[in-house]
Amino acid sequence: MGNLLRILINNDPAPRTDNIFVDFEDAQPTENEERVFLLVNSVLKSAGEILVQLQRYKGATEEIRMAISNPKIEDLQDKAWQSVAPLVSQLKTFFDFSLELESVVPVLLGELCSANLTPREHLETQQALFKQFAQILDFVSKFDDLKMTTPAIQNDFSYYRRTLSRRKMANEDEVQEGEEFVSNEMANRISLFYAQATPMLMALSDVTAKFVSQNKDLPVEQTTDCLSMMANICRVMIEKPEYRSRIKDETRLFCLRVMVGVIILYDHVHPVGAFAKSSGIEMKSCIKLLKEQEQGNVEALLNALRYTTKHLQDEGTPKSVKSMLAN
Repeated sequence: MGNLLRILINNDPAPRTDNIFVDFEDAQPTENEERVFLLVNSVLKSAGEILVQLQRYKGATEEIRMAISNPKIEDLQDKAWQSVAPLVSQLKTFFDFSLELESVVPVLLGELCSANLTPREHLETQQALFKQFAQILDFVSKFDDLKMTTPAIQNDFSYYRRTLSRRKMANEDEVQEGEEFVSNEMANRISLFYAQATPMLMALSDVTAKFVSQNKDLPVEQTTDCLSMMANICRVMIEKPEYRSRIKDETRLFCLRVMVGVIILYDHVHPVGAFAKSSGIEMKSCIKLLKEQEQGNVEALLNALRYTTKHLQDEGTPKSVKSMLAN
């Protein structure tokens, strides 16, 4: 896969990305892909429901406010506790799903970054796996966007931890079976997860960086080039009329989300970042493409580039790129 991605380096004579089409809509696994595809699919099948649950998350803000304002009224304390405890169970489900993703991403990267095929062979024979990696990035983008617009999550979890500790100190024997959905150790891990502005992205970044460090036989560039390749493919599939006409509107938005997700992931994993000229990502073209879309569809994506990347403000980032994102 690393060779595949060198397509994007200017001095490499390998094929360009402007003649590559990835079938994100109908790609089916080949026999060689099937083992990894089924493994990843067993996790991805829950992604849609996770997003639905998060979108419907209402929180216990009012119940908590009433309990804190009236600390001596036991009925209000009980009502707040009964409201927040099942919500924490739901938050743990989301956290557990992040761990499932972390378990399959290295396997997926191992297939996509292998050096046993030529660039063209990778694209022609592993499109189903490319699609799955794109689906993971799409999920990560959607989850983190929803999380950032749901402030009740951290408020609920903080109240849960404080109240559980207080209840156990007051009379530990009265903590009913099933009430403690989360152990103290697990609560610490979950708290750190949700303390991140973009928790799923950070989990994905960490597991990708770990993949690179643990596979010392693979050059770092084989993974980072994979990301830059995917960003440029997604861009080209929207830019080129002959490709754009072959995909549905929802797939075009999918490509834009994946493009941005790949850029952000690259920026977190690569020491120099995605905005440097050496990254292989045609950043100006990517930003220009986003700005050409209807604002309601892409404003969150532009904001993600502005506020969730690491290297935008680096000295090595071209001023023209900073200016494009500033406006």
